[in-house]
Amino acid sequence: MLTPEIVNALKGYFESMQNDVTFVLQTGEHSKRNELKTFLISIADTSDRIKLVERDTDGKLRSGLSFMLEVNEVDSGIRFSGIPSGHEFNSLVLAILHASGSKLKLDDSVRKMVSAVSEQLHFEVFVSLSCHNCPDVVQILNQFALLNPNISAEMIDGGLYQSLVEERDIQGVPSVYLNGELFASGKVDAATLINKLTEKYPQLTEVNKGKSLPMQDVTVIGGGPAGVSAAIYSARKGLKVTVVADRFGGQVKDTMGIENLISVPKTTGPELVGNLADHMKDYDITLKEHVHVSSVESGDVKTITLSSGETITSRSVIVATGARWRELGVPGEKENIGNGVAYCPHCDGPFFKGKDVAVIGGGNSGIEAALDLAGIVKSVTVFEFMPELKADSVLVQQAKKRSNITIKKNVATQQIVAENGKVVGIEYKDRATEEVNTQPLSGVFVQIGLVPNSQFIKGVVDTTKHGEIIVDEKCLTSEPGIFAAGDVTTVPYKQIVVSMGEGAKASLAAFEYLLTHQVDEEIAEVA
Repeated sequence: MLTPEIVNALKGYFESMQNDVTFVLQTGEHSKRNELKTFLISIADTSDRIKLVERDTDGKLRSGLSFMLEVNEVDSGIRFSGIPSGHEFNSLVLAILHASGSKLKLDDSVRKMVSAVSEQLHFEVFVSLSCHNCPDVVQILNQFALLNPNISAEMIDGGLYQSLVEERDIQGVPSVYLNGELFASGKVDAATLINKLTEKYPQLTEVNKGKSLPMQDVTVIGGGPAGVSAAIYSARKGLKVTVVADRFGGQVKDTMGIENLISVPKTTGPELVGNLADHMKDYDITLKEHVHVSSVESGDVKTITLSSGETITSRSVIVATGARWRELGVPGEKENIGNGVAYCPHCDGPFFKGKDVAVIGGGNSGIEAALDLAGIVKSVTVFEFMPELKADSVLVQQAKKRSNITIKKNVATQQIVAENGKVVGIEYKDRATEEVNTQPLSGVFVQIGLVPNSQFIKGVVDTTKHGEIIVDEKCLTSEPGIFAAGDVTTVPYKQIVVSMGEGAKASLAAFEYLLTHQVDEEIAEVA
């Protein structure tokens, strides 16, 4: 199952293993078990420090298609139910590397919180191997398990455990269960999991209370194109820089095809995010990842409080928090997220194979989603509020060529209809005739744009009624020393290349501000 290129790459990765790792494959029957066994043997053959054993684990593993990782013959808490290929292959490789001694990619504050968990926590993550968001969740929970023996984490391939998926009415991935109860579903990332964990166990943040970083010249809030650009430009000026990012890469990470980043003819969101991370590592920049900013206090020196309980004092701040998916706001939407309502066609499309679905929104995102889904589902109906589609003509022409894509324009979604906890239809109104119709379907993918992530700083800087931070031509907000860049601002044309330019501009403006607003560090720290 592994190509010679992958085998050679694995041999290189595993050369520095410090601990022995054992794949413990549960005994039992399953039609795919031999395939899994062959897969694990091929990986074990790449290193003398990896081996495979088969045994009954006394209930630790789900079935004969499940295995766990032992480190020096001790249970690591990491389990896989299914064959972790596709996007999840990286999850398995990273689990081996981290279990064998490689440094965990977790902020110290997060490590301390996870290590403080005293209860037994068993996480189950239902995934689709085509989901590009799922590995982030699997990988963060695997690291939790390695940090704390009270925690275990199991990846479950929903495609191979259909009866379990049906039993729990799962219609979207990743779906995360904690001790048998739904913990998080839909658009889940590491920061979401950490937030939910601290909500459930508030005492975990106490381990970081009163701890702070040294005074920063620039604190960049956000790790997308605008934030990384701002951080690099600031570091190149010799400034002390920290980046706070609940999800490094932001919305770009979910974009599968990028063809308008000038000088880069074609790339993907994950590739671009990897390049952003690599570029940022060339500079002395502190990254606080998987935590978010709870509040910002203005003044000559800004005080930034993090969800981890830590604080940062900074002479200037650049807000580059981007935006999130906009919700329809109609009855039946929030109630059915993960049960027929979805926002990521790449992640959740496979759950609707052979079914009728709708895409709400006729912009580029909506038509791209319809094209992606058309190859999987039975039919796609695009609902556009305006009389004409807003998508680029090249995308519209492609959609019109697909026999299973129907486009309805000048219609308003009234509600999403569900029965027995599952979406069964959509009610919409023809805006020209006022006629209300109901269309039977199984899934609704909402693609109607983005909402700026500015809620944490409202009241500190001026925003529009839509939540966009108001900035001038130098990215300065209404508060001296606080700048903003990218999709979170009033700057038009929400594009990657525009965000990168705005991040650079905000950094240069912050540098100019610092030159003319010197704050004595000792006085600031006392204050």
